Parts: sequence; C-alpha cells; structure tokens
Amino acid sequence: MVFLAFKANKQYNFFMGKEIASKRRLGIMGGTFDPIHYGHLVAAEGARHAFNLEKVVFIPAGNPPHKPGYIVAEPSVRYKMTCLAIASNPFFCSSAMEVERPGPSYTVDTVRKMAHLYPEKRIYFITGADAILEIFSWKDSQILLTMCNFVATTRPGYCLKELNKRFDSMPKGVKQNISFMEVPALAISSTDIRQRVHEGKPIKYLLPEPVEDYILRNNLYR
Repeated sequence: MVFLAFKANKQYNFFMGKEIASKRRLGIMGGTFDPIHYGHLVAAEGARHAFNLEKVVFIPAGNPPHKPGYIVAEPSVRYKMTCLAIASNPFFCSSAMEVERPGPSYTVDTVRKMAHLYPEKRIYFITGADAILEIFSWKDSQILLTMCNFVATTRPGYCLKELNKRFDSMPKGVKQNISFMEVPALAISSTDIRQRVHEGKPIKYLLPEPVEDYILRNNLYR
C-alpha cells in the first residue's frame, strides 16, 4: 500500500512492475454522485496529478448495489449533474455505461468493460477509503483487485490504523495495487448537501454552480 499527498507523485513507482509502469494510465471515478460536489472533483484532479493519469472518466452508478432501500436521484439526473460539474476540465470526461446498463452496477463489470475498450491502458479506480474497506463484499472482489489499481481517498485526519489492519492479511501482489491519498475537500459530503437543500440552507461553494442551479431549478432533494 502507498500513502501519498498530491505532491508525492513518485512514491508509487517503486511498487510497479516494468510492464505496468510502461502502460499509459486511465482514471475511473466511480460513485453515486447524488449530487457530485467539489470533494469528488478535487479527489479526481489530485489523483490525475499524483498518478500521471491521461484522463479521468466519471461513471455514475446506475443502480448502486450497496444501497438497498436507499432512495437516490434518477440515474439520468445524476449523470446530467456529473456532466455539468466536469465540463470545464479538459482532462475529465463522463460515461453513462452504468446508467444505461440494466441491473445492479458492479464495479468489476465496469472495469472489465473499460479494460476491453482500452487494452493499452492501466486503469486506476478512484473511490473513497470507506468504500475500499468494504471491498471484500463487492462482486468478484478478488478478481477485481488484480484487474486495476485502486486510489482510496481519505479526509484529513482519517484514521489509517483500521485500513492497515484490514489490508495486512492481503497478498502482497494485491496490496501493492492499493494507494491512499488524502483529499482536503472530502470534508464535503453528498449527504450533507442533500440535507441542506431539504432544510433550505445554502449549498453555494460546496459544489459547482451549474450543479447548484440544476438542483434548484429541478427542485431536487426537497
């Protein structure tokens, strides 16, 4: 495992084999994005810089399998907000593959599809450290952990002791594919934004202005 901040962009090279290190790198930012906010964007841009990623593809989950009974905004709405949020960054793009795919949105299916579309690239899947802690409950997790690198983003002050404990028993070949990166803006949360909208509180400066306008115009989270 590797722990790094945005500027420590060379530490991870020690852990890579020559074949992986020579491949061009593509980032995937996965999440529900309900709604997408600056924490997601800062995490993606930080990972892009730290891991020398050519692009970061934002892929909103269509039907999140780990949130049964949890009401989320329509997939098309979350995809639209994602597109609005990333429009100004030429290194970001979006994909509706999970939104358009029927059934639960499994990461292993998405990574497999991206690997098929871009066989010449090494994939870096960017997600929260909390999600990584639950990775063994994901579909085909053992296979998934060998298919790509994971960038687990954490908030400042996040306790890494639990993460270390959970991953100590993992095979070395798998552990080296997981890196942790502290992201200051992750103090912002989608849950808090939804609650603030529901209570009529301001959400300005927590997420891009076009996304804020979209939420208010479409009366989301009321």
